[in-house]
Amino acid sequence: MVDARGYSCPTPVIMVQKAVKDGAPAMLEVAVDNQCSVENVTRFARNAGYQVRVSDLDGDFKLTLTK
Repeated sequence: MVDARGYSCPTPVIMVQKAVKDGAPAMLEVAVDNQCSVENVTRFARNAGYQVRVSDLDGDFKLTLTK
């Protein structure tokens, strides 16, 4: 789980890049709290070969990345 709430871009993308590089997980959950981060993390994840599911949790967002 990458908790990137409270960070503005590009920090959430960098945090996800590090998690992917360190472990190449088949599934990764990411928590963010702004739409810009949702869009940028989604773009990175899709380019890295992940499918992305976004859940809106009252202003916070959970992204589930799966290979």
